[in-house]
Amino acid sequence: MFRSASMLLALCWMASLTGAVSAQTAPPAQPVPQTQPTQQAGQPAQQAQPAQSPSGLDLQVQLDRAGFSPGVIDGKPGAITGKALSAFQEAHDLPVTGKLNAETWESLAAAGTGAALVEHEITAEEANGPFVKAIPEDMEEKAKLPALGYTSIVEMLSEAFHTTPELLKKLNPKARFAAGESVQVPNIRSAPVAAEPGDVRVVVSKSNSSLTVERGGDVLFFAPVTAGSEHDPLPIGEWKVNGVAKNPTFNYNPDLFWDADPTHGKAKIPAGPNNPVGVVWVDINKPHYGIHGTPEPRMIGRSSSHGCVRLTNWDALTLAGLVRPGTPVLFEP
Repeated sequence: MFRSASMLLALCWMASLTGAVSAQTAPPAQPVPQTQPTQQAGQPAQQAQPAQSPSGLDLQVQLDRAGFSPGVIDGKPGAITGKALSAFQEAHDLPVTGKLNAETWESLAAAGTGAALVEHEITAEEANGPFVKAIPEDMEEKAKLPALGYTSIVEMLSEAFHTTPELLKKLNPKARFAAGESVQVPNIRSAPVAAEPGDVRVVVSKSNSSLTVERGGDVLFFAPVTAGSEHDPLPIGEWKVNGVAKNPTFNYNPDLFWDADPTHGKAKIPAGPNNPVGVVWVDINKPHYGIHGTPEPRMIGRSSSHGCVRLTNWDALTLAGLVRPGTPVLFEP
């Protein structure tokens, strides 16, 4: 059984364990939900490049489809995409360079087959929302809203297809994003096969800002994360999953956050993809800690957290489909 919501209100964005969203790779419409490595000794001085160099978008989409998330697909691969590529190379017994070559691309394309872009016809349900006019910064103002949903259909589609509003508009410069209209979107991964109880373990690396789901010697899923901060460090050690809450509410207590506004009072923040913990809360048996989503996917791996482990909403949903009560969780330096 989960701990009560009152016990979850410390050190990190805590969520009460209420509400539900469907377990799928992308959130529903409403509400929801490089630095180049140094050459290693013994490696060839130059490895063969792909016959046709894939674009940054091609690379990010194929990594996503192979289960090695680059975080936000924006067509501009950088350090986070490089980590996902290195993880893929290591998992497939390839030279770990973090750089794309012919051998890696051949293996990657085989693991994540499919075109980089596909057509998506916008449904009436997607177009109609409902959408929130704006998401206030102030927690007490957030609490006044009925839900922290998407602010537009573009934001909703961006999260559903693991990308950014900017890239979505660039791919569809003439789109009105209206019901019945077909738009080009990244060809994202399908939901993974759910693991059996005790079949997998979750490993979070603080130094690499990454999370992996492993079965024996195989990596089922890799994703970038934000894990802890100087004020609220990641609790290094071995833990277990207590349970998973989808579409959680957030019980805000300013007394429990070092950077909170001292004039604020307690507030219950409604559920939705723009909730402080996003669309998923994975509770662990370390009091006051968990693994969860975020309303700011672009900040994953680039900011700090209040001690917990934060992923994009879509990566949190993928994780939720792979774990269950009793799944081992290792937080390592």
